[in-house]
Amino acid sequence: MHLHLIYKIKNMKFCKYQALGNDFILIDNRQKTFDLQPEYISFLCNRHFGVGADGLMLVENCDDADFKMQFFNSDGNASTMCGNGSRCIVAFARKLGIFENETIFKSGAGMHSAKILSENGNVFDIKVKITDVNKIVRGDGYWFINTGVPHCVIFTDSINDVDVIGEGKTWRHSPLFPEGANVNFVEICDNEKLKLATFERGVEDETLACGTGATASAIAVFDKLRNNVTSYEIHAKGGKLKISFDTDKMQKDSFVNIWLQGAATLVFEGII
Repeated sequence: MHLHLIYKIKNMKFCKYQALGNDFILIDNRQKTFDLQPEYISFLCNRHFGVGADGLMLVENCDDADFKMQFFNSDGNASTMCGNGSRCIVAFARKLGIFENETIFKSGAGMHSAKILSENGNVFDIKVKITDVNKIVRGDGYWFINTGVPHCVIFTDSINDVDVIGEGKTWRHSPLFPEGANVNFVEICDNEKLKLATFERGVEDETLACGTGATASAIAVFDKLRNNVTSYEIHAKGGKLKISFDTDKMQKDSFVNIWLQGAATLVFEGII
């Protein structure tokens, strides 16, 4: 099967980016050159037989934005949004010359603004605006928040004591979430600093970081503590993220102007 797939997708240029250890294959598909089926995507993301990545993204043309982001998990299935991936695709679009320092792009979760704050060689510091949150489900021992991707948030006294893969699988397949959910374990260090570990749906494993998961976790912390802190520093195993947002005092579960900030790095370029 693998040889068959290699012949199907040969002569495909790609870039490999990572954001806090979340790694992605980026492909310019503005000319609709590639019609990637799920089996091709999962092959490319396979760390033994392919390039290896947590996901694959296509940059495509868009009538009402600078570009469109098509995101696929490593299992080959499409998803709506990825916070860390969005910073990588913004850096990639900048490399393609689609924009200068600020852009608007479209994902399956809607429209997003993004800003490149700094550039040092192949390393970018990027802010991306995340989809507004207007609903929080508070369950028995968990929060459920959709930040463009469905997330379950669970609080713990110590990240080091959590079986992220074992407990993550249990929550990810819980009947509470018919469509599945990413699972985030959060340790509150102080009012503005959090530690995070994430089990990602689609990857079906722990990942080093998750941007939309960090966003959901920050909102869950705000909802839990209600201490008016609206800016957080998130420490994942792959590095540090910054989350900020505004609240609507008239609507308890309304969170707007949500920004995710962190690094995105070009790792290498290649041709399949």
